Formats: sequence, structure tokens, C-alpha cells
Amino acid sequence: MAATPLIAVDIFGIEIGKLGYDANQKKCYFQYNAEFLDSGKFSNVFPFIFKRIKPVQVFTQFEGETFRGLPPMIADSLPDVFGNIIFQEWFSKKEPNKKISSLEQLTYVAHRGMGALEYRPIQDLPESAAIDINEMVQVLEKVMQLKEDITEKQLNDKALLNIFKIGTSAGGARPKILISEHKKTGQIVAGDTHFSDNYIHYLVKLHLPEQSMYHQEKVEYAYYLLAQKAGIEMMHSKLIDDKHFATLRYDRQNGEKQHVLTASGLTGWDFTKPEHSSYENVFKLAATLKVPHKNLQQLFKRMVFNLVFQNIDDHLKNHSFIYNKEENNWHLAPAYDVTYALNPLLNYTSVSRALSINNKRQNINLKDVLMIAEEYAIKNPKGIVEEIEQVTTQWSTVVKELEIPEKISHRIEHDFMKWC
Repeated sequence: MAATPLIAVDIFGIEIGKLGYDANQKKCYFQYNAEFLDSGKFSNVFPFIFKRIKPVQVFTQFEGETFRGLPPMIADSLPDVFGNIIFQEWFSKKEPNKKISSLEQLTYVAHRGMGALEYRPIQDLPESAAIDINEMVQVLEKVMQLKEDITEKQLNDKALLNIFKIGTSAGGARPKILISEHKKTGQIVAGDTHFSDNYIHYLVKLHLPEQSMYHQEKVEYAYYLLAQKAGIEMMHSKLIDDKHFATLRYDRQNGEKQHVLTASGLTGWDFTKPEHSSYENVFKLAATLKVPHKNLQQLFKRMVFNLVFQNIDDHLKNHSFIYNKEENNWHLAPAYDVTYALNPLLNYTSVSRALSINNKRQNINLKDVLMIAEEYAIKNPKGIVEEIEQVTTQWSTVVKELEIPEKISHRIEHDFMKWC
């Protein structure tokens, strides 16, 4: 390789290749494992960006906050927020302003990340790096030991907050943790190291009153209930102790890790930029992946639901696809992060959607939606719109049962879109 190999990339127990990064030249290097290519196994795990060739591939186009210099499908593994302990250990020894490199972050992720990709350090980082592998491994061992030591007898508020203290590998702006609940004993453990079928695996969004102006988790649960009524495919979700939003993980099923990539990770489309952020592109991606037509129907239904219920944060990282290793193909992942993304206690002069339709992020109408329906042969699109608009009439009942304050529920309901 043109750069010192640093990280081995594995999937399903097989080494796919090696990854290196030159911070001075801002170049990322990837080289497939020749034996993996020759085997022909899992040939569709990276359908785009990586060429299935044996020579080194060099990438310079993925600098910036979204991909952090890494190929997008690898960057998908990076959490947005690290665990509290890793930061405490790191910043107690180093300068507070120093940043951890992307490869160091992958070292921390190791086998604990979302999805099925795993990362192994195979050589010390250069002296110019913020820390070396040995130091990171020592810190990681301390974190993992704490994770093994902390267990809880039942799934409740106290248990969740105790596990939260030792950090998580889940990403996102809101506080999240991964937990696993033993099916027989009910014992709760940190969920980033477990994936066996002996456990039920949850991603939990914690409600921390001191960080919330209102109960976002209850609002998201209300959206989940209505999405279920609208026929949106989602993993089973619930409220823990009537406050924390817990959803089953679709990247942990049948005792196995599932290879999952976001629309952004698959393609290299930066979800923070408008150039590629459109529903047309999400549909085009789904069609290029050759997902079943029922997936396109489902994607259309999700798009309409997000429009009607004003989920404007439905960006490219909030649409994912799951790889089927037996059939070597892809299908649409269950919907997630379906909620009212604005703060209902604030007034907004102008609001734009994350994904455009017909080059519009505001004032999208039925005609715009039907253009997509026609292009992708969606069955009964007007009926889908009417069905989802009908679900809005159940909002008041759901929020009353969840005891969401009227001030919040009325403000959200005011934004619901009506076309029919």
C-alpha cells in the first residue's frame, strides 16, 4: 500500500481489506484483501465507491465533518458522540483542544459499532498521531471492563442511567445508549458488545429533563404509534418507565450482526449539503440497488408520512438499507428517527425540509409527490396519501393517552399537512 496499513476491516468474520490515512496529505487509502476478492464472497457489500480491484485505492474527496476523510461506507461506522469515560481518560492526559483522528475513532469502535463492519488495529499509529494504539487499547480495555462489571436486574430508569454513565457507541445528537436484555433472566447489560440470540437488543433514547425543554421521547413514541397505524415498517418500540424511547435494533437480528449502510454512506452524498439531498435520489438509489418493488411502495409511504406529519429531518442518513449476505442483495431497512424534529415551544419564520421533492423544500404539493409515484410505478398513490392523512385524526387520542401537554400537541398538530 502507498500508506502504512493501520486498520483491518472485517465483516462476518472475514477480512475485507485494510485502511490507512495520511493526515498530512489528507489522503485515505484502502486495499481489498486479495483472498476476499478471489473468494467471490459478499461481492455486493460495497456496491459503490470501492472498485473491486486488488491495487490500492486513494480517496481525497471525503474531507469534512460528515465523512472525516474516510470512505463514506466506513465513516458510517463512526459515532457522533463518544462515551463519557473515553473522553475523561483521554482529556485527563492530553490537551483539551486535540482531536482524535478518524482511525483512532475506528480503533475505539472496533467490534462494537452499529451494523456488521468491524475494525482491528494492525500496526501502531505514527508519532504524529494524537495517541498511539497501545494507549487507546489500554483505555478501551478499561472501558470494556467497566461495561462487563455493570449489569442491572431489570429494565428501568435507574438501570438505563447507570449504563449511560459508561458511554455508548451509538451516534446522534441526543443521548442514546445500546442495551441488551437477557431473554430468560431479564438482566440488562451494555449492548454494544452483545449480539447473540440470548438477548433482546435495544437502542434507547434517554429522556434527561435537564437537557430537554419538552418530552421529545414521548413525542417520538407518539409518531411511532401513528406510523404503525399508517403501515410504516418500523422495529418494535416502547417507552421505558414512561419516559425513555426504546426501539429494537434492526442491525441485530436472529443472533447475527446485520450489514447496514445509510443512503449517505452508500453513495458519498453529504447529508448536510443540498446538492444530492432529495427524495428523487433516495428512490434512484433504491432502484439502483434493485430492492423489491414493495420496498419502493414502502419508501413512498414513508415520504408521504414525513410530509404530512412534518418530519422535516428525514435526511440521507435517516434512510438506510440492509444487506442480505445469503442472497448478496440489498433491501430497505425499517424506518427510524420518525418524529417532529422542530421544537414546538419555539416559533419559526421559515422551515425547509432536509430532502427536496421536485427541487422544492417548502410548499410541496400533491402534484410533486405524484411525479415520483408515476416514475416508480407506485400503486394507488392517492389512496396512500388519503390513508396517511386519515391517520392524523388519531393524533389527539394518542397524545392524550401519553399525557403530552396540550400546548405541545396542538402546536405539532397545527403543522400537519392536508392535501385531500
